[in-house]
Amino acid sequence: MKAPDRAFARRIDLTSLQLFVAVCELGSIGKAAEREFIAPSALSKRLSDLESTLDTALLYRHSRGVDLTPAGQSLLHHARAVLFNLERMQGELSDYADGVRGHIRVHASISATVQFLPEDLGDFIRQHAEVKIDLEEHLSTEVIRAVQEGAADLGICNTAEGIGDLQRHTYRQDQLVLVVPAKHALAQEADIGFADTLAYDHVGLHSNSSIYLAMRHAAAHVDRSIKLRIQVTGLDAMCRMIHNGLGIGVMPKRAFELMHGVGNLTAVTLTDAWATRSIELVARDFSTLPRTARLLVDHLCKDSVAAT
Repeated sequence: MKAPDRAFARRIDLTSLQLFVAVCELGSIGKAAEREFIAPSALSKRLSDLESTLDTALLYRHSRGVDLTPAGQSLLHHARAVLFNLERMQGELSDYADGVRGHIRVHASISATVQFLPEDLGDFIRQHAEVKIDLEEHLSTEVIRAVQEGAADLGICNTAEGIGDLQRHTYRQDQLVLVVPAKHALAQEADIGFADTLAYDHVGLHSNSSIYLAMRHAAAHVDRSIKLRIQVTGLDAMCRMIHNGLGIGVMPKRAFELMHGVGNLTAVTLTDAWATRSIELVARDFSTLPRTARLLVDHLCKDSVAAT
């Protein structure tokens, strides 16, 4: 395998990359030169120098403009990523200039976002007003992948799907319940096993959500299937569908309590072991997180102890 050229980055001119992207987007050196306020001859010289640096042709030049060579297509992909990351870096650094002294990227599951994070993150920001938190809501599987790929510093999700080499800390526990219309045949039950719900139509979450995956596994365990009538992407939509007679559904108890005004509904406790879940913090390495991210981890772990 060829050893990496450590001087390569120093030979790449960012301005030339930006001009190269402009030429690719417009398909013409002349149009790109006009947009970027540079003489066409100067732009052409920069492209030639870039090709010389990379020792490969990047463009097919013809009377109608330019087309990308295979190497040019590859460079365009990487150049856009480099320029995007530079813009992102500029944005984050400008936050520091404006007084923000920390930036944490958090991806969290819908269960964590609805049940616990508004209060916990709000309390953290009141104590650390100089810290900026970017929170994105995703399915648990997507949260884990984002942390593995470095798109998020910290993930908060149900980890039943497996986390590979990621590290984890316990954040909270939640309890899944069966939500039914108040006049439903199961509404009077104090508790119920999930297998006993399979005779009824269900309103489910996304097929890759941790709740639906657990339901499907539980149904397969008793050689049954879920009578899935409709799937929704949010817990509030699930409650509205159940209220309007489209089926029954499974959701976290605290989330149901927070949305209790959405329809005339009742929650029945599920007795299955999988209905008691652990929501966890995940990171590639907690010890190497930026200081502000470690402060957030400590805060969330402290809250988990207080909640138990």
